[in-house]
Amino acid sequence: MKVVSLVPSITEALFDLGLTENEVIGRTKFCIHPSEKVKNVSVIGGTKNINIDKIKALQPDLILANKEENVKEQVETLMDDFKVIVTNVENIEDNYYLLKTLGKLFNKKEKAQCFNLKIYEILNETKIQSSVKAAYLIWKNPYMTIGSDTFIHKIMDEIGFENIFKDRKRYPEITVEDLSDVEVIMLSSEPFPFKEKHIEELKAFYPDKKIMIVDGEAFSWYGTHIAKCENYFKELITEVEAIKCNR
Repeated sequence: MKVVSLVPSITEALFDLGLTENEVIGRTKFCIHPSEKVKNVSVIGGTKNINIDKIKALQPDLILANKEENVKEQVETLMDDFKVIVTNVENIEDNYYLLKTLGKLFNKKEKAQCFNLKIYEILNETKIQSSVKAAYLIWKNPYMTIGSDTFIHKIMDEIGFENIFKDRKRYPEITVEDLSDVEVIMLSSEPFPFKEKHIEELKAFYPDKKIMIVDGEAFSWYGTHIAKCENYFKELITEVEAIKCNR
């Protein structure tokens, strides 16, 4: 089966399940994992600006899209000519069924189940001992954070971070003043590429708070990616717990 993936984390999952470059024939420019495999796959634009003509030229048997990451009108255009599956992953249960569905589609049920079991193992065993109030920032100018109906929020909650914006939805704009009650400010590496200089900018307002760059992929990439984040989450939790102990 020839597949075009319009979702970076799903592209990674397809290769993790054992598909080859002969099966995954199209991907977005943001599909960067696994690097040694995706370099051989045709790029069909970005997640929000798909090149319809390039996809038509590839003549895939199946296109995999996502409700949040792709543009509805573009996906609907593809539906006129191709079989398209639109995924929607908002929590760990959704992720379980995504992998189960992919495993069934591509006859990789055992591998999919192994990844699911590993993800549940990591999230069950990797937790902060006492909840930490945190804010997770995804954008600057304006600052934007995440609400309770996002996959990022679910991962934060699973490993013991209390999202202080859990009463909000999607990706609300906030001000620096809104961060006064947090213990940890998490600056994501994506979609906005936060750097050390942005930590210093916030330190000017909150010199005593823990402000840190976090791996955006670990928190936002559903599919198989979480199964590879055990060491990262453990190191992150150790760092955060050390702050609490020193106060």
